[in-house]
Amino acid sequence: MKYKELRQKVYETNMLLPKLNLVVFTWGNVSEVDREAGVFAIKPSGVEYDNLKPEDIVVVSLETGETVAGKMKPSSDTATHLVLYQKFSNIGGVVHTHSPWAVSWAQATRELPAYGTTHADTFYGNVPCTRKLTDQEINEAYEKNTGLVIAETFEKNQIDPDAVPGVLVAGHGPFTWGPESLKAVENSKVLEECCKMAFRTEVINPEISRIEQGLLDKHYLRKHGKDAYYGQ
Repeated sequence: MKYKELRQKVYETNMLLPKLNLVVFTWGNVSEVDREAGVFAIKPSGVEYDNLKPEDIVVVSLETGETVAGKMKPSSDTATHLVLYQKFSNIGGVVHTHSPWAVSWAQATRELPAYGTTHADTFYGNVPCTRKLTDQEINEAYEKNTGLVIAETFEKNQIDPDAVPGVLVAGHGPFTWGPESLKAVENSKVLEECCKMAFRTEVINPEISRIEQGLLDKHYLRKHGKDAYYGQ
């Protein structure tokens, strides 16, 4: 089967979403890009995770978004993934879920403040929330415009998508990404946990301030900086 290895990997990373309690029903999808082949693979639309098989994973063109392999319809969020791959040239995998804590912040149209080191280990600063889509953007190419408003948010606020690998789409939910789909799933779980912890932090201390810049730098750079020393 063409793209067998890519489809198998994307199947496995999609199956992590229910295992990590990031989705219920069919509320999520994972994709991974093969830039050399000019394609990405993504979960099919509306298929229950219990019924999902590797051969169900759909492969689409990175240029056009048209299906190039697979018999099912790709995720309804495919156009959003496509825009993110086109706009953020270093990313290799994208995840979208409706995980409840992250969705809560997205529905509140609030960015996620960097309150502590757990956040700083993955996100180098606040996780932004996009503006709301206009009626025209919703009615015309909604999924594509979701991707475009994410890219706009990072460009307008001069945020490096490699340093802050996630976003909250206003009124909708989280998207995360990474160098490949497995890391994108990990970032999705971290974002969900950070949203939960941030809510509790604000309940315990409504006057809490953002983490000190020096501590943010220390925790992010010891894992991701040029002189990183965390891990084996």
